[in-house]
Amino acid sequence: MLYPIKTLSQLRPILQGFRKEAGLTQAALAERLGMSQQNYAKLEANPASVSMERLHAVFSVLNVEMALSQAGTAVTVTTSPAVPTRKPTLKTTTKEPQSLRRVTSPAIKKEVW
Repeated sequence: MLYPIKTLSQLRPILQGFRKEAGLTQAALAERLGMSQQNYAKLEANPASVSMERLHAVFSVLNVEMALSQAGTAVTVTTSPAVPTRKPTLKTTTKEPQSLRRVTSPAIKKEVW
């Protein structure tokens, strides 16, 4: 299934959904990542504040693949742990008019593991 991500606030429920679909508690996932449950809870509460490297580590444990596309098309995260023979596909959307696009610079935050 494809999950288009258009805003960073969408990461939290998607991350929680993948964790619960995998049947893992925060503590169990944190143990697999080599971190405390409290630190993982902070990561899950605000995944937009962590590095892509850390998100990739979480997605790897959850058997989730991430695919990025060029501006004007959907950014998607796909998963297929239950059906290993099914290959995820990248779904594209139509381009938005230039006037509707917002460009923001990423915030630099200190991360604590």
